[in-house]
Amino acid sequence: MALDPYQVLGVTKNASDEDIRKAYRKLAKKHHPDLNPGKREAEDKFKQISVAYDLLGDAEKRARFDRGEIDATGAERPPEGFYRHYADQGRPGGTGRAGANPYRGQAGFEDFDPSIFADIFGQGPRSGAGNTEFRMRGGDVQYELTVDLLDAVNGATKRVTMPDGKTLDLTIPAGMDEGRTLRLRGQGHPGLGGAGPGDAYVVVHIAPHPVFERKGNEIHIDLPVTLGEAVLGGKVRVPTPTGAVTVTVPKGSNTGTVLRLRGKGLKDAKSGGQGDAFVHLQVTLPDKPDPELEALVRQWQDAHAYDPRAKLEAAA
Repeated sequence: MALDPYQVLGVTKNASDEDIRKAYRKLAKKHHPDLNPGKREAEDKFKQISVAYDLLGDAEKRARFDRGEIDATGAERPPEGFYRHYADQGRPGGTGRAGANPYRGQAGFEDFDPSIFADIFGQGPRSGAGNTEFRMRGGDVQYELTVDLLDAVNGATKRVTMPDGKTLDLTIPAGMDEGRTLRLRGQGHPGLGGAGPGDAYVVVHIAPHPVFERKGNEIHIDLPVTLGEAVLGGKVRVPTPTGAVTVTVPKGSNTGTVLRLRGKGLKDAKSGGQGDAFVHLQVTLPDKPDPELEALVRQWQDAHAYDPRAKLEAAA
């Protein structure tokens, strides 16, 4: 029997959507299999948490569960009395013979037609004399996956564990956007009565990168340069998501000077074009004070005084 999703997430039935999301994220992080290698208990707990959030994290599913229309797994609940009437068949004193309308002879059900369940379940009964098995499509499942920025830029194949324990190879397309949902047809809960399974929806999140910052289909890189490279210019190596390249630092570059690398950004999923990368120069002094550098700068400064803040003060 599936556990009550509210109890699994540790929230009350009047919890807000935000409370449910926070509870899920906290528990998922604590019990995620990747963070608990080899611990079966954590893996089982993670599955329970994922199934519970799949139901309560969807407003429509949560409302249907609260009304008793679906169970804790997201499966449809048959109408009240459904099993009782069918269980009566074949028993002494039962309501009818095999193949007969199980409701005929019951008060108010003389003209009952099983096809009305098509309005409830979305699909009618399977064809065939005496066959009253109902077809119900399986429920959908949802999973959240965090990938590295480089995987989002270049594309990758990631193996994910779904809430029911099934493992799938998921293709991350090049140029993947934050929060985009990938649909895996037929990878949800199994259907009933021969109906097809539901789908799996994987919401992809992109982890921050220590070097590259993404803005749309652009990549931005802060590149430290020496005082000599800034003053005299020169060629330096710059890391990009697709590999390091050589760029020319112009003479007299300042912190904030931006160099553009065409085609070194992300692929645009809509247009198919390639974004650019932008290199932001940062003039960086040695970690430790250098007496020779100090003497040289002091000598130069005495003969070449200038005010780098003049424009700033004039605009204030």
